Amino acid sequence: MKQMINVALPKGRLGEKVLDIFEKAGYSCPAIHEQNRKLIFENEETGVRYFWVKPSDVSIYVERGAADIGVAGKDILLEYEPDVYELYDLDIGKCRMAVAACKGFRDNTERTLRVATKFSNIAQTYYAKKGRDIDIIKLNGSIEIAPVLKMSDVIVDIVETGTTLKENDLEPIETIVPISARLISNKVSYKFKHKEITELERKIEEFCKNKNSKGK
Repeated sequence: MKQMINVALPKGRLGEKVLDIFEKAGYSCPAIHEQNRKLIFENEETGVRYFWVKPSDVSIYVERGAADIGVAGKDILLEYEPDVYELYDLDIGKCRMAVAACKGFRDNTERTLRVATKFSNIAQTYYAKKGRDIDIIKLNGSIEIAPVLKMSDVIVDIVETGTTLKENDLEPIETIVPISARLISNKVSYKFKHKEITELERKIEEFCKNKNSKGK
């Protein structure tokens, strides 16, 4: 009887891609495709138990041990700094964390820079390294309008295509860090389910490398 690995999957498009990778790597779970209201899905044969959670909550489930492993964006790991192991870069959900401002913006270093963001830790860390004094304006949505309404000088946010920025007359001016989905593990689980987790990690890595080499 295999030890079950509890896997926290991020809801949404990214989660669907992650599930596809897991299943093609040998961790299928027919129950997760059934039309029902169940929240937890398991397959004893492959030794996995999946459950869907909000993307920003994946690292919490893993850190607290409710999940042995999960998949979270690098942005979440940098912002909340959960005490987990980062095992592998899945190379999906790719985007970047960037600073953006109204077109033609020039930074006046003689005054405090006003930064609107929901990633306050990332912004603080980035500007601290530059020795720049900032005033964080914590927002949870519609961040792009903050510079337009003169509430902030710049924003720090995830940029994928840049379309939303362009539509609001903003442009990225600095890239902070590239972002992608990472396989993470609970530290205690990694010790006590080491064989199962490292085997899963190896199969995921093999599948991803084969997929990338074929250009699919």
